[in-house]
Amino acid sequence: MAKPKRLPDKIQQQLLNEVQVHLASVKQLPRIGKLLEQHHYLGNLRPVGERLYYIATDAAGEWLGILVFSAAANHLKYRECWIGWSNEQRRRRLSLLTNNSRFLLLSDCSVPNLGSRILRLTLDRLSSDWQAHYGHPILAVETFVDPEQFCGTVYTANGWIELGQTDGWGRCQRDYYVKHDKPKRLFVRSLQRNACRHLQAEHLKPELAIVELKVAPRCTRRVKEIRSIVEHFKKLPEYRERVESYPLFSLAALILLALLCEAPRGQTDLEKFARGMSQAQRRALGIRRNPQGKYPAPSQSTFSRFLAGIEALKLNETLLAIQRQLRGPAPREELVVMDGKEPRHGSGASILTAVTVPSQHYLGSAVVDEKTNEIPVAQQELIPPLDLEDRLVSLDALHTQDETARKVVLEAGGHYLLTVKNNQPTLRANIDKKVSAPRADFPP
Repeated sequence: MAKPKRLPDKIQQQLLNEVQVHLASVKQLPRIGKLLEQHHYLGNLRPVGERLYYIATDAAGEWLGILVFSAAANHLKYRECWIGWSNEQRRRRLSLLTNNSRFLLLSDCSVPNLGSRILRLTLDRLSSDWQAHYGHPILAVETFVDPEQFCGTVYTANGWIELGQTDGWGRCQRDYYVKHDKPKRLFVRSLQRNACRHLQAEHLKPELAIVELKVAPRCTRRVKEIRSIVEHFKKLPEYRERVESYPLFSLAALILLALLCEAPRGQTDLEKFARGMSQAQRRALGIRRNPQGKYPAPSQSTFSRFLAGIEALKLNETLLAIQRQLRGPAPREELVVMDGKEPRHGSGASILTAVTVPSQHYLGSAVVDEKTNEIPVAQQELIPPLDLEDRLVSLDALHTQDETARKVVLEAGGHYLLTVKNNQPTLRANIDKKVSAPRADFPP
């Protein structure tokens, strides 16, 4: 028979109306730890990752409760089904979830609805507090309830959903779990509308995407795919007299994998990316075993020597061959755009690149040495080897030069589309005379 529902009396209702929830300060953390150790059945905790502590008080400032929110569990079968995200999405977006790892009521008297009231007030502010402290909101919360100790009523009263029971593992360190054979009931609650839809989306909204930038990209390609990529680079000529752990094709394939996985590609970033690969993935790259029987990860200096010594033309030919195999030939009817950019993931010389738009087929590139500029590089290195017959080529105002136009038309057989600005007044005046101005409503 169900127990009759208790309702708060007038004094208790006044307490419920006056209860407040505050973020704990650093000075209050020792007291929180002491109270948890004394009164919570799990004792104090050492939370990992991002965390926030809350204190519930009455009108007089007396402590009524403590709540701790910390990093969500790495793997939860029922939670992943509830959200519907992939393993890689979970790895990169897990910090959009948090775990209510401790909830302790301190009131000596039993006040009906006190726990649910405190929890609701906390959840009302949790996401905005997280935004203020860590630069991103929280979309959903989770918690575990020991069925031998509690019923989880305070959570169900606040709209939490019970998904099932865990398998009985507990986190001891950031990525280390120990089997304790005490399954817990798993409860979850969305803090934003369509939270699961956001978490499983192909691309996060800009205000959420910051969490993915904090997670090191990981190689998601299977061993079979990696071996296929390696085969393309095996024709690269070896410039070293002695090869120990890392053949050229291994390093070239590894950099391409970083590109495919959208990882930063500075030498230090490449080292981190390589360290994140499994032994099977490194073996598929063709990396050789060390004396300990392991397949090591290349260091920053290894990538620096590779990029300085590799034959650029041969590497470029290999990349174009891979693109043709994967994407087919570049559409000839598309505009060819040439533009120079400084590398986002490293310092040094900028790169002048030719691509088609809108398909973004790569056609070629050339290094712009710090002692020169893009103009001679385009005229002497980038344009001559390209197949520009009957194709429209676009360059910015820097390249509005007689020699550049001659190279495109007379030598490459193409057509140019060049930008003219006010720093070429004579040419600008001639254009104004020969070409009528577009209508005011002409789209840009």
